[in-house]
Amino acid sequence: MEIYDTLILGGGPAGLSAAIYAGRALLKTAVIEGMVPGGQILLTNDIVNYPGAVEQESGYSLTQRFESAAKNFGAVFINDMAESLDLADGIKKIQGQNGEYFAKSVIIATGAKPRKLQVSGEEEYTGRGVSYCATCDGAFFENKEVFVVGGGDAAVEEAVYLTRFARTVTIIHRRDKLRASKQIQKRAFDNHKIRIIFDSIVTGIQGDTMLRELSVKNLKTGKTSAVKSDPAGENIGVFIFVGYEPNNTIFPRYLKLSETGFIITDEEMKTSLPGVFAAGDIREKTLRQVVTAASDGAIAAVSASKYTEETFDSDVLE
Repeated sequence: MEIYDTLILGGGPAGLSAAIYAGRALLKTAVIEGMVPGGQILLTNDIVNYPGAVEQESGYSLTQRFESAAKNFGAVFINDMAESLDLADGIKKIQGQNGEYFAKSVIIATGAKPRKLQVSGEEEYTGRGVSYCATCDGAFFENKEVFVVGGGDAAVEEAVYLTRFARTVTIIHRRDKLRASKQIQKRAFDNHKIRIIFDSIVTGIQGDTMLRELSVKNLKTGKTSAVKSDPAGENIGVFIFVGYEPNNTIFPRYLKLSETGFIITDEEMKTSLPGVFAAGDIREKTLRQVVTAASDGAIAAVSASKYTEETFDSDVLE
């Protein structure tokens, strides 16, 4: 039975950072990731606010360098999906689709997924006009009218990115002002292709074989209107950026979670169970950015190292 010092669930920036720090501490480290390492950041075309990012840095290129550093420090990568956990005191067990894995400590870095609007037509037109990834799907809307739902950093950044392809980009935001940083807002306000509809929400999505129309409700007047392309009949796109939901399916009965389902930790990334740590977007926190995910991962790895040293006699389990 192979026993790792620390087993990291998730290969996004938090998990990769944890792998770098754990490997550098000479811990026997493995990262379980069901897809290509990188997580949500792979969907980002331009990384402009991560310290040390090179010019024209993409989410893919940044995480490639993260992964390379983790491997250089001895971390191994396992392509699998965790299905169940045994996180009792002592050796922890992770049951994956392809096998069983054992570790003295576990770092959960499973991240979050885009939150949906939960309106009629959203599921039906996903892939036929509805998208949650501008980098993935923006090119499909060359010279079309597209709409972006949301007002935070991600929404406004992706709206600016979409102007590379779209004829016009309309941001629909439920408040009377954007929540994005002032610098990001300026990029949007200075772009002649972008317009903004404030105090409004999307209440329905309609079309035929493709998305053709949005129902948009003004929250101040209560009036709902149909928003479509000009000229009428042309297909449109809507990109939804209204926050994230935690990838926590297998954790609720094990760990203490917030009301919104994120794992609660202390400043050392400790969860409610000894030897179990959480880092990145899966954790209850105020700012979800690559830089904070990387910081969480580093702290979690240091905490996991201390835990394994204090809890296990290395002569017993090697």
